Amino acid sequence: MAVSHLPQTGPDAAEALPEQLVERILARLGFNRRPTPTIDALRSLYNAWCERVPFDNIRKLIHVRAANPAPLPGSTPEDFFEAWLKFGVGGTCWPGAGALHALLVSLGFDAVRGIGTMLAAPNLPPNHGTVLVSFDSEIFLVDSSILHGHPLSLKKDAETSVSHPAWGVRSVWRESNWHVQWRPLMRLEGFECRLDRFPATETDFSDAYARTRSWSPFNYELSVRVNRGDKVIGMASGHSISLLPDGSVARTTLTPDERRRRLIEDVGITEALVIELPDDVSTPPPPWSQTAQALAESAN
Repeated sequence: MAVSHLPQTGPDAAEALPEQLVERILARLGFNRRPTPTIDALRSLYNAWCERVPFDNIRKLIHVRAANPAPLPGSTPEDFFEAWLKFGVGGTCWPGAGALHALLVSLGFDAVRGIGTMLAAPNLPPNHGTVLVSFDSEIFLVDSSILHGHPLSLKKDAETSVSHPAWGVRSVWRESNWHVQWRPLMRLEGFECRLDRFPATETDFSDAYARTRSWSPFNYELSVRVNRGDKVIGMASGHSISLLPDGSVARTTLTPDERRRRLIEDVGITEALVIELPDDVSTPPPPWSQTAQALAESAN
């Protein structure tokens, strides 16, 4: 289901974070006063998020590789933010988008959760959580995984973009959905994220995140992305990867020592958490894929 505008219900106070936690978050993001819910404030908040809250699977890797039966890390916005404040760590799309949504709602923004599909392969089911914010008739995307630096305006009648050599994105309305073109660090040629439906509920997000416990591309190999200055830095597929201010790419193989050093010094993750991080293992094909089924048949 695609929606052309957000329901004008206003912020949901029931989903607001505790006020003391909001104050700690804002201080860590570099704000010395509470912002008002304007488009200029959203630009400042989202830019700060992109530079200070990494997309990463650090806590999730530690959790699933230890076969920990407890709820996945970041399953609540409070858990996400407390870990970020303590360790400097972020999360993957479902917890990251849930946390960003909770912060924006707490600050009075008309924000909703959205569900999309990262079109990394044909015929994939919805696999991505995101956030959209409304100002009157305008809709803006603020994605906690793509980290596109500035809110992306979404329009049906025109292509829109965030123009930047490192983290730039563009959106087009096609086949009843918005499609956002971006550059993941593990697929530098880029692919589209299709926005499938919004608003989504907290239960939609928590159920989708729980389903990733058994298989996800983020259960096996370290993946990190964050904006720093005019570049994107991160790690994927056993490499340190940076998208540079001129649009070029710097890519180097990571040794275990270099991986630890970059996480601590460049990304800002505490050493106490980094030393718990398991080594990468090869990502198997999704259990429902033809490749996995063929492998299972050959094993029999």
